[in-house]
This record gives sequence, structure tokens and C-alpha cells, in this order.
Amino acid sequence: MPPGKNWTMEDFRLDPSRPLYEQFTEQIRTMIAKGELEPGTRLPSVRETASSLRVNPTTVMKTYQELERQALLVTYRGQGTFVTREEAAIDRSRKELARTAVNQLKETAKSLGLTPEQLWALALEE
Repeated sequence: MPPGKNWTMEDFRLDPSRPLYEQFTEQIRTMIAKGELEPGTRLPSVRETASSLRVNPTTVMKTYQELERQALLVTYRGQGTFVTREEAAIDRSRKELARTAVNQLKETAKSLGLTPEQLWALALEE
């Protein structure tokens, strides 16, 4: 996210059956893992984000707090909230996201009566 840009709802894919803060947390975490939000990037304030997304500030606060708990964000009083510069935390998160994706692939393969390798081979045929 370029400095000074606020998020809009179009920046997120939302599922009405899941809590918003979980979805924002997951998607911001993915943005960090993919490098779309680079280490040291300053995020908009809770109020700015809540206003631009048209959600309750508590939702954004919970999102930022969860990402801080995961060591992906760091907040400095009076300065703002930033993407961590700690590469180990980002790498750890990236690996967790990859493991989740692999587990989802295994579950999908199993539900289709296939091995993950068979499912992958089918995907490569396309």
C-alpha cells in the first residue's frame, strides 16, 4: 500500500458469514507475506481505516492487535502502526500460510477421492 493511501472495501474480499476482523487480519497478513506491504510501511490509523472501510473502529483495533500479537505489526505511541522489520516474523507467517494452503489442498483432494499428487497433476494438465 503506497504511503498516504487508505484502504477501501474494494481492497478486501469479504465473506458475510465470518467476522470482519478475522478476514481483515488474514488478508493483511497475506499482503505482508506477499510483500505488498513492505517492512516498515506505516499503516493508516485505526480511525482512518475504520472511516475508509465504513466499519466500527473496534473492528480495526482488533485487527491491528491480532497482527501485533503475531509480531507482524508494531505500534509506536504517537507515531503510528508499522509493518514489522523483523524478517523472521514475516517468514514464520509466510510458512504458516503455506502450511494452511497445503492442508486445504489435501482436504480437497481427499474429498474428491484423490491423493494430493493426483489433484496437482490434474491442475497441471490445464
